[in-house]
This record gives sequence, structure tokens and C-alpha cells, in this order.
Amino acid sequence: MNRKPTFKDWLFATRPWSFTASALSVVVVLVYLEWLTGAVNWTNGVLSIVGIILFHAAGNTWSDYFDFRSGVDTVEGAISVDTLKGGLFRPEQIRNLSLGLLVPGIIIGLWLLFTTGWTLLWIGLGGVICTLFYPHLKYRALGDLVIVLAYGLLPALGTSWVAVGEIDWRVLWAALPVALLVDSILHANNTRDAKTDRKADIRTMAMGMGVRASAILYILEQLFPFAWVVLLIPFGIFPWLSILVTFIMRFAINNARSMREFKETGDVVTIADLDQRSAQTQLLFAVVLSLSFVIDMLLR
Repeated sequence: MNRKPTFKDWLFATRPWSFTASALSVVVVLVYLEWLTGAVNWTNGVLSIVGIILFHAAGNTWSDYFDFRSGVDTVEGAISVDTLKGGLFRPEQIRNLSLGLLVPGIIIGLWLLFTTGWTLLWIGLGGVICTLFYPHLKYRALGDLVIVLAYGLLPALGTSWVAVGEIDWRVLWAALPVALLVDSILHANNTRDAKTDRKADIRTMAMGMGVRASAILYILEQLFPFAWVVLLIPFGIFPWLSILVTFIMRFAINNARSMREFKETGDVVTIADLDQRSAQTQLLFAVVLSLSFVIDMLLR
């Protein structure tokens, strides 16, 4: 391919459709903090959203660069087909794009660090490590752990620190179900690609667990978040309006059925688009949960 990449090509290379996974992880925490405390610094909150999107984009392109160099990606169905396999970008361009995205993300982090306190340094370093070392950890069956940290624990605690000036551990009540749904996206992808990943001589948690256990984990990651919210409502951890998340539970149930069918038949076609459907479920869950907090505050 000889044409020069356009702005749209550069944007596509970052996989912008995936940013809802990271952005909504922060949005849920921010709205939950507002519901809990009524004292959120929304300027810092918005900067947190922008920052995590930049880190997410950097992580996407960094991962694609290493996947291409290591031969993990195959022509069939690989995200990097149009960017690297197709020759639209040179590997060093994707690497430089990743580093270029990481710089403004770090600048935002440093600004928040100097305006809110040094506690953020350790959380921010954790985020940088997750971004830079994700490809290596992903190849060693630790990708799921990194995702839960990068889209659950770290952004929740960091957002709490910059938004209300302290680490409010209660944010983990809301962060955990969203993080599990985000990881289900990766887990669905890894379960589907287990055979090709094995050929590429890498290990994922889905490969190590086997089809049966991997399917069970995915089903739990899809359904547990809904049960988590419902069970915590009577304790006042979530408002009663959070019961609204059950209205979109059918999407998670359909996803779980697809994975169960794959477990029984071994037909990978049944989960071919399950990562995309998992992402849609995570988006809907995060939006509805956030709206339940907003509506409850308006009705007070």
C-alpha cells in the first residue's frame, strides 16, 4: 500500500470505538462519588477521563506494535491488518504514535499530581506500567489481571483522589462490576483466539484454563455485575433506582448463552463477535448505572 495515511487512518489505528470501556469506567466512579459526597471537582474529573482515554489509545497502539513484531497477529481477523499487515503504516509509525499519545496523558497526570498531591504518583505509575508492559504480560497469561487493575482498581482510586481529595475506598463497589465487564471483552476475544494464540507461542488465561473453565469464567463476568448491584441495593450502597440495570441484563444473558453453546459444540462461529457484544453490554451497564445515580440525586 503506497498511499499516505490520512487523519482518519491515524484515528482508526487507535481503535476509538474501544474508548468507551475506559472512559465509562471513570464516568461511573465520578457520578458515584457525586452521589456519595456531592463534592466532586468536575474539572479534575474531566481531565481524568481525557487522561485515561489517552492511555487507552497508547495501550492499543503499543499492543498492536508488539503483536505485529512478535507475529501474534494473523491476517485473518487481526485488528492490525489495515494498519500494519496491510502496509498502511510502518511499525515504527505505530510505535511513535503510541509514545506520542502517552506524552499528553503523562502531562495531564503530572498536572493533577502537582495540584492534588503525591499520592497520585503511585497510582499513575501503576497506569504507565500497565500500558507499557501489557503486551509482555498478555503473552504470559496476565492480561486479564492487568485489565482489572487498569480499568478497575487504579482509575477508581485515582479518580477518587483527584475528584474529592482523598482515597474513598467505597468507589470500588461501583468499579468492580464495570471492571469485570471490561475484562469479559478481552476474555471473549482470548477464548475465541485460543488456537491461533497457541500457534503464535503465547499464553493467555483462556488457554491455560481450557474451554470449559474459560467459558464459566466469562459467564460469571457477564452475570455477576448485575447480581452485585441488586444484592448491594438493600444495604444503601447503591440507590434503589440502580435496579434499572436489570433491564439490560438480557444482553448479558444472550452473551452467556453464546459462550455456553461454544463450550458444548466447540464451534468458534458462535462467539465470533462476542467481544463486540460484550463491549456493548459493558457500555449499557455503565450508562444505566450512572443514570441511576443521577436520577436519584435529582429526586432527592
